[in-house]
Amino acid sequence: MTQQGAVLQGYNNELVKCIEDLCMQKEELNKQIQQAEEERNKLQHDIQVLSEKLECVSENLAQKVASRNELDKILAETEAAYMKILDSSRTLLNVLKKEVGSLKHTPELKTN
Repeated sequence: MTQQGAVLQGYNNELVKCIEDLCMQKEELNKQIQQAEEERNKLQHDIQVLSEKLECVSENLAQKVASRNELDKILAETEAAYMKILDSSRTLLNVLKKEVGSLKHTPELKTN
């Protein structure tokens, strides 16, 4: 009977060792789970912060693009108006030259 008791004690010791190993594996896994959860929470926070920054940058970009488009419109209108002024100035200069030229041919303005 003592031999069976010794065998049973051996099984018991092995069983206890297996249970202890499983407990250590569980503890290690719990540490890994906790680290992974902390990392996930940190990443979720970083994503939230970056999403808010992205939203601000996108809004700012949209405002700048709208301002640039408005400036493009104003610039195009101004350039068109300036071209009209140049054309009118050229026409006025041509008319003035023609008038001055015709005045030179009048007898009163001729100098001897």
